Amino acid sequence: MTTLPPVKPILAGERILLVDSKDRHYLVTMVPGTSFHTHAGIVAHDDIIGFDEGRMIKGSTDRSFLILRPTLADVVVKMPRGAQVIYPKDLGAILIAADIGPGMRVLEAGVGSGALSMTLVRAGASVIGYEIREDFAERATENVHAMLGTDVDYRIEIRDVTEGIEEVALDRIILDMPEPWNVVEHAHTALRPGGIFLSYLPTINQTAQLRGALNRYGFGLAETVEILRRSWHIEDRSVRPDHRMVAHTGFLTTARRVEKPEAS
Repeated sequence: MTTLPPVKPILAGERILLVDSKDRHYLVTMVPGTSFHTHAGIVAHDDIIGFDEGRMIKGSTDRSFLILRPTLADVVVKMPRGAQVIYPKDLGAILIAADIGPGMRVLEAGVGSGALSMTLVRAGASVIGYEIREDFAERATENVHAMLGTDVDYRIEIRDVTEGIEEVALDRIILDMPEPWNVVEHAHTALRPGGIFLSYLPTINQTAQLRGALNRYGFGLAETVEILRRSWHIEDRSVRPDHRMVAHTGFLTTARRVEKPEAS
């Protein structure tokens, strides 16, 4: 007879997702003795703490809210941030394009609000971040710890990646910064043979300049893609694409550290 694992109740300090009847999403940290206030009503945290997710709760105006633990995508979109985050559609593509897996040593530069950091860490990578702004580093660390706990393999150093990379034999280098071509030379030294370099850039002009630098330093298998996400409206016989879609957000460029071919 299979023994099912016990259902884990929501605990104080957890972030939960409240969804109202109009499908509006609210990310709320549970604090005993306090309440969440919205135009649709007031919800007491004590009515949520200690109970299971997936249930409905009524607020002070008798309107109902669905209680769920947030997904990573929910947290990325709703979490406190000081910099623009990478969209969930691109985060998933980055994990595959950079082939992120447990135990991989990853350098991330330009950590922003920590959306990419928590994605890499949750995939099992050992992540060190380089960030030039202390406020971004603090916010990213807070967001990663709030989502994944403090016992994770993640640290940030306040330093400029364009001035050099201290780590060697890295498995992956992932950049979210405006001038990644200034890092390519350092990346070629810091990556192990076969290691993957990935950059996220908003414009094609920046991307073209990066591709030129990758060619000069002998990176191979370079590829640039963008990810477009279109949702659909499906209700009875009304089936059509939604009027809005998350189209261009950024270009993902990947390349691998390989030996330069000998001149013939």
